[in-house]
Parts: sequence; C-alpha cells; structure tokens
Amino acid sequence: MASFRYTFQRVVDLKGSEKTQAEWILSAAIGALAAEELSLEQLRAKQQEWEMKLHDAARIAVPLSELQVIQQYLDFLVTCITNKLKDVLHAQKAVEQSRLNLSDKMKDEKVWLKAKDHARDRFQYALQIKEQNELDEMASVRFMIPTP
Repeated sequence: MASFRYTFQRVVDLKGSEKTQAEWILSAAIGALAAEELSLEQLRAKQQEWEMKLHDAARIAVPLSELQVIQQYLDFLVTCITNKLKDVLHAQKAVEQSRLNLSDKMKDEKVWLKAKDHARDRFQYALQIKEQNELDEMASVRFMIPTP
C-alpha cells in the first residue's frame, strides 16, 4: 500500500513554526507588560508613602526646605508615573499586536492543515478506487475461468 506524502509539507511545517514563534513573542510581550505594570504599582506605592511623609511633616514643625524637598521628590514621582503609564500603554499595544499576529499565524496554519487533510482524503479515495478496481478485475477473471 502506498503511503501519503504531502507535496507542501514543508510549508505546513513552516506555518507551524511561525505560529510557535508568534506564541513566544506574545508570551514575551505579556511578560514585559506585567513587568511595566508591576513597576507602575511600585511607583504609585512609593508616591503614597511620600505623600504620607509630606502630610506628617506638615503636621509637625519641619523646616520649609525639608517640605520643599519632599514636594520636589513627589513631583519627580508623578513625572515617573506619567512616563510609566506611557510605557504600560506601549506594552499593551505590543501585546495586542502580538495577539493579532498570532491569530493570523494560527489561521494560516489552519488553512494549510485543512489543505493537507483534503489532499489526504483525495489520496485515500483514489487508493480505494484503485483497490476496488483491482478486486473487480480479480472477480471478473475468476468468473471468466471455467470451474471443473
């Protein structure tokens, strides 16, 4: 019996590899987004901590210069948070782009796998027809030969 060999198997393998690579890229993008979000949360926690320090320092008698230093650091933290929000947004866009890319790669692979399945079905059908013809020929030859 002949075995099925798909002519475009290398293309199917390539599409599978592209999908796997797109999965890795998505995974890396999700990891980068998680890191950016964690960094943002740390900055916000630090901002709250320093706001409490500023509030406590304002309640007790602290020199104005020290209050100004705390306020300047808070302003710096707000700037860092603003920049980190931009980084988080950029990372979210990268994740979304990676998801779209993965979706495209999955569709591509599915199309090629479906084409391979159709080719296999056609091969098996042709093989069945050939076997049936051989059986029919054997039956007709037996019918033609007189039995003693």
